Amino acid sequence: MLSDKNIRHLSLAELEQYMETCGEKKFRAAQVWEWLWQKHAHSFDAMTNLSKELRTRLAGDFLLPALSIQAVQQSEDGTVKSRFETHDHHYVEGVLIPAESRLTACVSSQIGCSLSCRFCATGYMERKRNLLYDEIYDEVVLINQQSEKNYQKKLSNIVFMGMGEPLLNYKNVLKAIERITAPDGLAMSPRRITVSTAGVAKMIQQLGDDEVRFKLALSLHATNDAKRNQIMPINESNNIRALVEALNYFYRKTGNEITLEYILFKDFNDSLKDADELIKIFRQVPADLVNIIEYNSIDNAQFQKPEEEKVERFINHLAKNRVNARLRRSRGKDIDAACGQLANKS
Repeated sequence: MLSDKNIRHLSLAELEQYMETCGEKKFRAAQVWEWLWQKHAHSFDAMTNLSKELRTRLAGDFLLPALSIQAVQQSEDGTVKSRFETHDHHYVEGVLIPAESRLTACVSSQIGCSLSCRFCATGYMERKRNLLYDEIYDEVVLINQQSEKNYQKKLSNIVFMGMGEPLLNYKNVLKAIERITAPDGLAMSPRRITVSTAGVAKMIQQLGDDEVRFKLALSLHATNDAKRNQIMPINESNNIRALVEALNYFYRKTGNEITLEYILFKDFNDSLKDADELIKIFRQVPADLVNIIEYNSIDNAQFQKPEEEKVERFINHLAKNRVNARLRRSRGKDIDAACGQLANKS
């Protein structure tokens, strides 16, 4: 057995085969599987219902890398931001967001990001690598433990809205969600999971082909290609028309809920003309909701938040035109945990 093999990258069948080669009973594989995915053991020594000899052999044949919490910050509004350290000493952030009716984990899918969105702190970082599916799973486990400790409740929702573009780490994100929703994993409903994308049309269609069961959110943030090109370079190869077609394809294949995300930037995309263009896009896609998001300032960008009256006028204009829109207030701004602010600051 390779000494550099991550045991969590084996299937249950492969574990069973391994146990047979060791002369162990087949049920030992199920015990190890439970320690890995339900009891969240981060060492072989923790697997106390296995013999010492088997634990020693497992430790010799496999590695069990896991995320650890390197730093925690708590906001005045109850939001908790964690910096996680990977086994190879990279850092990635995740956030616990409490609300009256839900406790949400905002998780990351990449260490850094390659998309360079102008308004996002992560976009100014170098992308180091994709997170593996077991690392994404660890994020959820650790944030759930914080939820239980701080609020005496399990997580109710998960959003892939942290660092990185989930659809550029497609296989790991889908495998992580498979483990999160599996009965022998965290057993969460896929309907309580939302994957947010900056807009990779081909991969949105792939989600449809794979008939995923989770929700999808598109970070739109501008209503024409000229403006979107300025703030989201990915639009040059995935324009709004291509994204509209991809969203329609996704919905035809899955029937899953779609949300449009729209950050308001002062004097850039907050006019009633922009609102009218947003209405046209909304009518072309099977979206349930437009989330209007408060802009959160970052060090590298010069954008500003519009005045409250202008925000209200924008949302009211959408409502008058039968667009289901709501304002999503920022949480955790004082600890750089709000939308667009994750950047591994010390």
